[in-house]
Amino acid sequence: MPKKDDFQRTVGYGEAAITQIKRNEIPAYPRNYELWYTYSAGFNHALNKALNEKLKANGYVSSEEIDDIYNRFLSPQRLGERIEDVGNQISDEIAQIIDRITTTQSSASEYKSSLEGAKSALSSTEDTDTIRDIVSKLILATRETEASNRDLETKLEESKRQIQDMQESIEAIRFESLTDELTTLANRKHFDQSIERAIAEAEHTNEPMALLMTDIDHFKKFNDTYGHQTGDQVLRLVALAVKQNVKGQDIACRYGGEEFGVILPMTNLQQAISVAESIRKSVMSKELVKRSTGENLGRITISIGVSAFSGSDTPQTMIERSDQCLYAAKHAGRNRVMAETDLGINDGVEVA
Repeated sequence: MPKKDDFQRTVGYGEAAITQIKRNEIPAYPRNYELWYTYSAGFNHALNKALNEKLKANGYVSSEEIDDIYNRFLSPQRLGERIEDVGNQISDEIAQIIDRITTTQSSASEYKSSLEGAKSALSSTEDTDTIRDIVSKLILATRETEASNRDLETKLEESKRQIQDMQESIEAIRFESLTDELTTLANRKHFDQSIERAIAEAEHTNEPMALLMTDIDHFKKFNDTYGHQTGDQVLRLVALAVKQNVKGQDIACRYGGEEFGVILPMTNLQQAISVAESIRKSVMSKELVKRSTGENLGRITISIGVSAFSGSDTPQTMIERSDQCLYAAKHAGRNRVMAETDLGINDGVEVA
């Protein structure tokens, strides 16, 4: 989005955060401001839900409750601690496997010594009782070795299951770290990584690639009028429309606030415009109903800017061109798609 729009929007979030700090009579420490700014912006659905529950129950949120909610939902250590916990579990499991293998190796070494001793003893005697005693000892050693091997096999199977569970936990943490909780689209971190990969792939294969930047029209006014919960409903509705109109290889992300980015590999400009129009029409076709009251809030609209990859592009230049187009769509009346060819920028891109 243009700097002016960013300024107005973020200042609005900041003013709302200060209002909450005053209302709850808590110190204006940076972490308290961060928490209420995030609440006002609606970036973190789980955080908003936790704060709303406290506000509904008590009418305010205490400093102790603020610290708890911050540590649960915003602390940069949260995911790191979970990853460390799983890592420690895997390390412990591997240590146990190594211990079990060492024990089994020792048992196998003893069994080998028993066999060699029996071979030597049998070659030097013909006494029946002695032979019977040697065979009995071999049978006992064999059974002990078999038991040790079975124990190892059982332990390895158990460890395999536990490690698979821990791998799933790591994958869940990874998914969480790359997913926007409110919309279930990819988050900004995922967007930044994905657009770099998509541009690198387009450069390597000489295939087309496009980018959509989408913004909900008049979202701040809507959010201020009907509240954050209804605003969250709007964000989920738009996210659903985006999901329903992209292909498997496309990457739909919540770029920030009410802005979404869609990375379109193997897609030229004209195809990207078609996708953008499908998303715009899908959003406009849905009526919004306030869940708490059943009130019909009408329809919402979005504006979309479209850019296509050129050989000299970086992530930043593609985002800047899409944002220029998005800004132009807003100024042209909103609820429309505008591409870089509409603005006469980068006219050399492939459109068909």
